[in-house]
Amino acid sequence: MGSYLNPGNKGFCESLNSAIYVDKTMLIEKTNAVLNTRQKFICVSRPRRFGKSMAVDMLAAYYGRDEDSSELFHGQAVSRIGSYKKHLNQYDVIKINMQEFLSVTHGIDEMLSALGRYIIFDLREHFGGVRFLDEKNLIQVMKDIFAKTRNPFVILIDEWDCLFREYQQDEEAQRRYLDFLRAWLKDKDYVALAYMTGILPIKKYGSHSALNMFTEYSMTDPGSLAEYFGFTEREVMELCDRHRMSFEETKAWYDGYCMTVYTEAGEERLSMYSPKSVVEAMSRRRFGTYWNQTENYEALKIYIQMDMDGLKDAIVRMLSGGKVSVSIGTFGNDMTTFARKDDILTLLVHLGYLSYDNMAGTVMIPNKEVSQEYVSAISTMDWHEVTCAVEASKRLLEALWEQDEKAVAEGIEDAHKEISVLQYNDENSLSCTIHLAFYFAREYYTIIRELPSGKGFADICFIPRRLHQDKPAVMIELKYDHSASGALEQIKERQYAGALKEYRGNLLLVGINYDKKTKKHTCVIERMQKEE
Repeated sequence: MGSYLNPGNKGFCESLNSAIYVDKTMLIEKTNAVLNTRQKFICVSRPRRFGKSMAVDMLAAYYGRDEDSSELFHGQAVSRIGSYKKHLNQYDVIKINMQEFLSVTHGIDEMLSALGRYIIFDLREHFGGVRFLDEKNLIQVMKDIFAKTRNPFVILIDEWDCLFREYQQDEEAQRRYLDFLRAWLKDKDYVALAYMTGILPIKKYGSHSALNMFTEYSMTDPGSLAEYFGFTEREVMELCDRHRMSFEETKAWYDGYCMTVYTEAGEERLSMYSPKSVVEAMSRRRFGTYWNQTENYEALKIYIQMDMDGLKDAIVRMLSGGKVSVSIGTFGNDMTTFARKDDILTLLVHLGYLSYDNMAGTVMIPNKEVSQEYVSAISTMDWHEVTCAVEASKRLLEALWEQDEKAVAEGIEDAHKEISVLQYNDENSLSCTIHLAFYFAREYYTIIRELPSGKGFADICFIPRRLHQDKPAVMIELKYDHSASGALEQIKERQYAGALKEYRGNLLLVGINYDKKTKKHTCVIERMQKEE
C-alpha cells in the first residue's frame, strides 16, 4: 500500500462510519460496465460539496487490490449485481488529488514533476521485480509494468480541474496540463479505467477537446449518472423520516436541481438535492445555509456584476422565481472566457448556483438556500432596487395578511418603480414584479405559478407549508389594463379555490390590476374559509 498506489479503503470506511450515509455504490455498476473498453474514460463534473471525493474513495476501496474491502461492501446495493465479485479488489489503483499537488508547488512544471516523481516512487516500491527502461518517465514506467504483469491500472483523479480554477489566466499552463493528461492516459493499454472528477467540464480549444476520449457527465448533461449527482428525492424522504425532519421544509430549502434520465421506459425527471446541505440539516436538526458557507458569496458576486447583455434582467427574473432560456453551446468550460450572458449562466450551472433543465433549455435558481446567496451578493452591490424590493417584501406580506388593500397596492407600486430593469408591458412582467415583491413569502409558503384548476389557471398561489399552517393560503389573479375586482371575480367564477383539494383553512383571494394609463396598481382582497 502506498500514498498514491492502492491507498486502501480508509476514506470509504469513514463515509460508512458517518452518522448519515447514503448508499451510492451502484455507481460501481456503471464503471464496471466500461472497464477495459473504449468507453473506459469518464469525467464527472459537479459543484463543490456534492460528493465527488466520496465517490473516488469508494472506487479506490472497491478496485484496489492491496486491501480486502468485501466486509465494507457487504449489504450495499452493489453487492447484489453480477459483476460485483469479478472486479472486487482486482486492480492496482492510482488515486491522486490534483489540488494537493497544485497547493504545494509553484507552477505547472514543478507540479507535473512532483506528480510524476511521487507516483513513480510508489510504483517502484510495489513492482520491485520489474526492470524499467526509463525510471524517471511515468508513462514508460507504467508501460514497463503492464508489459510484465499484463494487469492494467484503475486511475482515479480528484479535483482534476483545480488548475483551471486557480490559473484562470494562464492558457499556456492549462494547455501543458491537458497535454500531460492526454499523453499519460490516451491510447494506453495500461489503463483499465480513468475516472476524473471536478467542477468544470473539460476545457475546449477551438472545436475540439484535448481529452476527447472522455465521456463527460456534467450538471448540464448528467446522462446515466444523474442519480449520483446528489441525493434523490426518495433518499431525502427516507432521511427526513429517519431523523424526524419535515420533508416539505427540506424540499423548499435544498431541492431544485432538475435532471433528466433516459431509460428503456422513457424519460425520467429527477429532483436532486445538495448532499452537504441535507446532511447538515439532518445532523443539526435545523434548516439553514450550509452548502454556501463553504465559499464566500464574493465568487458569485464577481460573475453577476458583469451584467452582460441582459444578465441583470435574467437574475431579477430568476430571483422572482422565474426561468430564463439559455444556450449552453458557446461556453468554453473555463472561468474567464465569456462572450455573452449565456456563458456566465452556464458557468453558474456548473458551480451549483443555477439549475439547468436540459429538456426545456432553461435555468433557474434551484432553492431557498441558493436564493439567499444571491440576495447576500446583491446586497453588497449597486443593485439597490432589488435589495429594496427584497427588504420591503416582509412588510408587504404582513399587509396582505392584514387585508390592507391600499398598502399591498402601494407596496407593489414601489417594487415596480424599483425594478425598472424589467419591461413592464404584460401580465408576465407584472407576475415577475409580484413574485419579487413577495420574496419573503418563501419563508412560509410553497409558491406555485399558474396552479391548474378545473376552469383555467390561478396566476399565483401561496400554499402554507405544514410547519406554517397558521398562515392563510393565498390565490392571486393578475390583470393588465382591466380591473382588480374583475380579477377577483374570475377567481370565484372559475372556482380556482377548488384546485387546493387538500387544503383546509383560511384562504385569501387577491385581485391585482395594473392600469397602463395611470401607471397605478389596485388591489382587492377577500377572505374565505375553505372547508371540505
